[in-house]
Amino acid sequence: MNSPASTRASASDSDESNEIVQIGDGDVVLAARSVSYWYGQVIGINDISLDIGRGVVGLLGPNGAGKSTLLKCMTGQLRPDTGLVSIDGQTVWGNPELYSSIGFVPEQDSFYEQMSGRQFVTHLTRLQGFSKTDAAELTEEALEIVDLVNQAHRPIGEYSKGMRQRVKIAQALAHRPRVLFFDEPLAGTDPVGRHTIIKLIQQLGEQGRTIVVSSHVLHEVQAMTDDIVLINRGKVVADGNLFRIREMIDEHPHRIYVDSEQPRQFAALLAPFEDVKKIEFTDRGFFVSTDDPEACYSRIPKLSLEHELSMKAMTSEDNDLSAVFRFLVP
Repeated sequence: MNSPASTRASASDSDESNEIVQIGDGDVVLAARSVSYWYGQVIGINDISLDIGRGVVGLLGPNGAGKSTLLKCMTGQLRPDTGLVSIDGQTVWGNPELYSSIGFVPEQDSFYEQMSGRQFVTHLTRLQGFSKTDAAELTEEALEIVDLVNQAHRPIGEYSKGMRQRVKIAQALAHRPRVLFFDEPLAGTDPVGRHTIIKLIQQLGEQGRTIVVSSHVLHEVQAMTDDIVLINRGKVVADGNLFRIREMIDEHPHRIYVDSEQPRQFAALLAPFEDVKKIEFTDRGFFVSTDDPEACYSRIPKLSLEHELSMKAMTSEDNDLSAVFRFLVP
């Protein structure tokens, strides 16, 4: 998968001013500037500033972190109490002409259950201002993209959870928006449905659209993109490329697992290096903790070849989103 390149990555301190970081590929498409929103006395999101380009960006955080609130501000459903959100330089709030550029897949289901999938998508596409003929053509195109043509005649009330998710995606795609927002698109779907949706989101990003996917399912978002915005308690705590963010957490040793039939010989070669802080043996290999993962990653296979030591696998949980969550979300 070709993931969008980040221009910079940062781990934000809640006490510091909010730096603007571009995430995604190419020119800025979606910009948030000092965006805050309150629910009465409760802060939903607090002083968020971001620049997002083309490609897929994962908006991640625990339940209640502020992801859905930020999405609603980005899509014009909520007016920020402070700051603003813009797409291609145009303010989103109160700008109906801009909404034709936005596609939104909500987390909650809200259907006319007696309608067929085809009728539902056509109806919402007509509300975008398309003629009956054009809306019908666009609907078929969207249903084909989500692989729902053969079931489009059935009432939505008969759909499985995965089919309901796909018809929501179809209505968001039908008017051919340049910017798409997915709020927990994988919730409740089976493995086949998850694979289908992940692959579709990847393809949309590769087409050059701007895709923001909100989720708390870490490994599934990582299958879509390495570019993330991590939110906790209404603030951005990290943003940019996953691996660059992980490299910044240098006070925590990086743990690498080596599956080898000769673990002690292998470990003896690694131990003298200054960046190696700890070695732990298991039944099938060993863990090495290092504060220079890039050097250690290149060193391990080199030693395996030079000394003819077996190495069936080299993996690390610290290179995934779970590690970022452990270190950055209190």
